[in-house]
Amino acid sequence: MNPPDPRQNQLLEQLPDAEWSRWLPQLERIDLPLGKVLYESGAPINHVYFPTSAIVSLLYVLENGSSAEIAVVGFEGVVGVSAFMTGGSMPSRAVVQSAGQGYRLRADVIKSECERSGLVLRLMMRYTQALMAQMSQTAVCNRHHSLDQQLCRWLLRSLDRLRGNDLVMTQELIANMLGVRREGVTEAALKLQAAGLIRYARGHISVLDRPGLEHRTCECYRAVKKEYDRLLPAREAS
Repeated sequence: MNPPDPRQNQLLEQLPDAEWSRWLPQLERIDLPLGKVLYESGAPINHVYFPTSAIVSLLYVLENGSSAEIAVVGFEGVVGVSAFMTGGSMPSRAVVQSAGQGYRLRADVIKSECERSGLVLRLMMRYTQALMAQMSQTAVCNRHHSLDQQLCRWLLRSLDRLRGNDLVMTQELIANMLGVRREGVTEAALKLQAAGLIRYARGHISVLDRPGLEHRTCECYRAVKKEYDRLLPAREAS
């Protein structure tokens, strides 16, 4: 099997040729297994991560150990924006939600590249703005919309970051991501399955009717997707 191409990551794909020639020798291909912790909250950032086939969850963790997902990152983005925002550390935990592969780059390199190239800085700032929109909309959704709607949003958001219609995900993990009880996720998943929208068995979720999920979800999914599409078109205009 051929190794993944770094430009399967959409941010890396949009790098201008001059920047790409400097970045390529410094990108390190890595496996991202399920459950791998890339950062703990408050820890210094040594690398940023560009997923190509994995999904990474950003989780806010409370003092009692409970947590909730505030954003997800897949092949559309980068994990570790604090590295080029001069924050120096992550305010959240970053955990691999769906196993796959990606590339990492030293934090000092991306910081230097953002200082060196206005094109790179603008690209990373647009991505950061889209990520902040996702975080804000997630907070509103978790407060005002039903668990059924949240689960639909979560499934669609995850699918947007995978190349396919299948997710390997236990209900316990979904419950941890949404910050709810596992029983609530079980009930919501059974409703979606009864409606013919998904098939769930042994931690494997197959989406059978994506338009049906989009119809059933709340406005939050569409609002965030619209912002990502606006800020991060598939290819950079020449």
